Amino acid sequence: MALKLVSDPEIAKKIRKMKQRVRWQDPLIIERSIDQTRLVLEDDHANDCEFSFLVVGDSGTGSHRGHDPQRQVAELMLPHHQECSFMLHTGDVIYLVGSSEYYQQNFIRPYREFLVGGDYPEKIAYDQMIFNFPILPVPGNHDYYDLPVVLSLLSLTTLPIRRLWRSRLDLDVGLHGSGKGGAYARAFLDYLKEFQSPGELAYHLDKHYTAQANTGRCLYYQPGQFTRLPNRYYTFSYGGIDFFALDSNTFNDPPPLPTTKEGAQQRKLLEKRREQFEQEKLQIMETAAFLNPDNPSEAEQLDDLQGQMSQIEELIVDIDKQLDTNKTMLTDIEQLEWLKQRLIESWHHPDVRGRVIYFHHPPYVTEATKWQQAQTLAIRDRLRDVLDDVAEAVGSLTQGQPLVDLVLNGHAHCLEHLQTLDTGHADSHINWIVCGGSGYSLRRQRTEGAELMESMGDTNKLVARSHLFVGRHGHGSQKRRPYSCLRIDVKGDDKPKFIIRPLVAEWYQRQWHNRELEAFVI
Repeated sequence: MALKLVSDPEIAKKIRKMKQRVRWQDPLIIERSIDQTRLVLEDDHANDCEFSFLVVGDSGTGSHRGHDPQRQVAELMLPHHQECSFMLHTGDVIYLVGSSEYYQQNFIRPYREFLVGGDYPEKIAYDQMIFNFPILPVPGNHDYYDLPVVLSLLSLTTLPIRRLWRSRLDLDVGLHGSGKGGAYARAFLDYLKEFQSPGELAYHLDKHYTAQANTGRCLYYQPGQFTRLPNRYYTFSYGGIDFFALDSNTFNDPPPLPTTKEGAQQRKLLEKRREQFEQEKLQIMETAAFLNPDNPSEAEQLDDLQGQMSQIEELIVDIDKQLDTNKTMLTDIEQLEWLKQRLIESWHHPDVRGRVIYFHHPPYVTEATKWQQAQTLAIRDRLRDVLDDVAEAVGSLTQGQPLVDLVLNGHAHCLEHLQTLDTGHADSHINWIVCGGSGYSLRRQRTEGAELMESMGDTNKLVARSHLFVGRHGHGSQKRRPYSCLRIDVKGDDKPKFIIRPLVAEWYQRQWHNRELEAFVI
């Protein structure tokens, strides 16, 4: 029997549940001409041409045995946050299954200085957080994951479950999952569903949706007072830069396998790979059962096995998405159309001088497990479609510049800077940064190296090149774990420059070594 650790809800359920939570297009919202996808930051410096911000991602783990990477990364950011305006989070806020019971350990305590009342973090409820320093996340796949029924009941009647129980792997699973993203929504979104009467809702809207934008009234994000997000995807402007935050969990479904001889062969290969992964999971549990978490070297080995277990589970989810013959193929057309229209508007706005998009799943990445995932390819194809349409609509307005200055992602547990070459689409010559190494188990670069080739008909074409990769490397006593985050400084006037400053806390031979890598300009 296979042991399934996580369950990924269907896209239609994710969309429907999230709409209910924010009362999407409620009559009282429509009546007030409120744009539920925009926020305005209360900030005296929001019109300054030069500003800085922080980026983290895939941070949502608790303490590893003997060390706490997420807290170490948070401490890296503390000297910078007075000079920065906000923090972007590229997703996977809470591992392993986005559960509310892990917010205290895996988010509130590590980031306590950024929270009102952070001197007493144990008194902060996960659904009552107020940030004194803006933290603006997007949901990751783990923030949507649920726990399969067999695990949530903690059944010890099957062999795989007994092995897991015996294995000493600390998987941050708990007793329940995310509730199809419900915990994330209660933690970060303006959870309008909780208002019982129209009067209460009207009062709340008139109090907090007072900012004015060219698309109507919108949410006013006030650090220290009211720090909710209007929706799972949203936009805001700062210093003449338009930021677009996306929920990539609802447009990452791969197309079904073709009903051809080649499709049948591919299905057999995927089924075989899935079976191999299940065997690897059982081997990991058997190995873990004989390790002593009180022994420092064995504790690190347990950490590594825990990371491998999570990595395999993600690969299995990706395979299951391809093998599922019962699913209805669904793409979040509403969100993608929104992105297209907002990008077009952005290019027609005379005061906008740059654009940044951030979301969880990277379309371009050289981390060992991600490039060939079906979800990676699905995200890339759908983003290309949007950008191609935008390019056609704005025409010569770009004056040969890329449509987007910078794309930020997570999901791959590393820090990476890539540039696309001529892809044949409007995602050419864009800078992509993966910031997903801020706390959870790090991963290595793929053995094929830094150049990404894409199959186009009968030929392979070079479409992207990696210029920086910071991830796990070395073996045995020489193994290095460089956890990371970013400070990004925006400089210049009409054509902004982004100065990328990687901040790294490396766990090596059971000691921390903090360093700032050489900055680079894009």
